[in-house]
Amino acid sequence: MNIPDSLKYTKDHEWVKIEGNTATVGITDFAQGELGDIVYVDITSVGQEIAAHEIFGTVEAVKTVSDLYMPVGGKVLELNAILDGSPEKVNEDPYGDGWMIKIQINGSTNDLLSAAQYKELIGK
Repeated sequence: MNIPDSLKYTKDHEWVKIEGNTATVGITDFAQGELGDIVYVDITSVGQEIAAHEIFGTVEAVKTVSDLYMPVGGKVLELNAILDGSPEKVNEDPYGDGWMIKIQINGSTNDLLSAAQYKELIGK
């Protein structure tokens, strides 16, 4: 299981790559593995201000539909258009081509977990 040390994580299994006041967000390798084959990603929150821990979209897998939660408060700047036609990218490359949104951070990042803390959370 891949859990890059350079990223931050949430208890809801999102990863966050912070660059200045912008962050790229996706779901972790652990999360995509638990969900199974992802068939649809529904994100309609571009341009919206969303508080930390609120829903910014959903991901549909063969097994289930799961909500996606904002890791930090901010404005959704962009969604990954590749996922519209190729949702399987989340399974194939969750930390690369499978990213979901880019946000402008307007909230605290203090609640984010380090890779070591996330590994402990999922028991790895």
